[in-house]
Amino acid sequence: MDHFDLKDGVLHAEDVPLAAIADAVGTPAYVYSTATIERHVRVFRDALAALADPWIAFAVKANPNAAVLATLARAGLGADVVSGGELRRALAAGVPAAKIVFSGVGKTAEEMALALDAGIGQFNVESLEELRTLSAVAAARGGKAPIAFRINPNVDAGTHSKISTGRADDKFGIAYDRASAAYAEAAALPGLAIRGVAVHIGSQLTDLAPSRAAFERIGRLIQRLRAEGHAIATADLGGGLGVPYNPAVPVPPDPASYGAMVAEVTAGWDVRLIFEPGRVIVGNAGVLIARVVRVKEGVEYPFVVVDAGMNDLMRPSLYDAWHTVRAAAPSGARFTANIVGPICETGDTFARGREMERVAEGDLVAFMTAGAYGATMAGTYNSRGLVPEIMVSGNNWAVVRDRQPIEALLAADRLPPWMEDEPA
Repeated sequence: MDHFDLKDGVLHAEDVPLAAIADAVGTPAYVYSTATIERHVRVFRDALAALADPWIAFAVKANPNAAVLATLARAGLGADVVSGGELRRALAAGVPAAKIVFSGVGKTAEEMALALDAGIGQFNVESLEELRTLSAVAAARGGKAPIAFRINPNVDAGTHSKISTGRADDKFGIAYDRASAAYAEAAALPGLAIRGVAVHIGSQLTDLAPSRAAFERIGRLIQRLRAEGHAIATADLGGGLGVPYNPAVPVPPDPASYGAMVAEVTAGWDVRLIFEPGRVIVGNAGVLIARVVRVKEGVEYPFVVVDAGMNDLMRPSLYDAWHTVRAAAPSGARFTANIVGPICETGDTFARGREMERVAEGDLVAFMTAGAYGATMAGTYNSRGLVPEIMVSGNNWAVVRDRQPIEALLAADRLPPWMEDEPA
């Protein structure tokens, strides 16, 4: 459920017409609904009600906007970060350091030091090489880094190949059969405090069976590690629960079904469970609004050319992902069209042969379910500045990230010294 609905024939974000936002700030632009974010937090938390003190750490990579993070921090969520930049964003938004988990395969010594100085709750270590660096950094600072190894269970999540992370040949984690040796080395190194285990098999999961299989393997591993003398107090089960994008495909499992499965599988583990939801919290809470530049005649279907491009919303180009496109003021007429952007790439295509509400030049449209992996993955290809982000709460709205002007892109460029004095 989201709070983007038709009221008096026009599409609103909560109580604000999307057209009013578009008229004020221009297009394209991302619009987020506070009520939807808060509702999804409640739904996810309720789904875990049977668990003892679950640690919910929002996956910052899904949407790092400061207003979004502050909304989640005020709702009591922690943060899962994968870079020093995300760590600093989470702290600045009010997330307590003790509620932050640092994941990712490429943590640098500088990022480790930043996290240690902040006092984060846990490092999810993804290799022995990383472990040794973290040990050296922590020991040099006279402290202990709380760690869990991210275990690769060799389970195929059944999602898109580019967002599947738990197979044997994926770059993430320690192979399951090497876990005992990894924990033995960690126990022998200075500056480390073994805290738990972690697993994450992929994003946009649409079936609970792979997660169940992965969690069952982790349960057996916890027993083995304890038998080998390691104190295991936490188990990070990752995130990745899917959200509905395409109405023609089965709806992903709801959080309640996920929570029931987790409670069943983890009964008797005697650990604090950690969760890293991202998409399921913010996916449906955001839309990308855009104007129709023109409707161009095509061979089979007309092309609806909008002013948003693949640089603004990469998911369709990168993953062949579906986003429902709605007219902000639907007339009731429908047609079939290709929806494309202005980028000089054939890949700048949002949909082909899509049956949709009929639109014309100047009409406003909304790309739905764009609150996760939307603005955060945007770029400046074709010298297009990053678009603004807007937060709505009831009948109030505010710009929470300004549109990047072309002057900012130009100002960041520098000529080398040997060209500065050359005549134009």
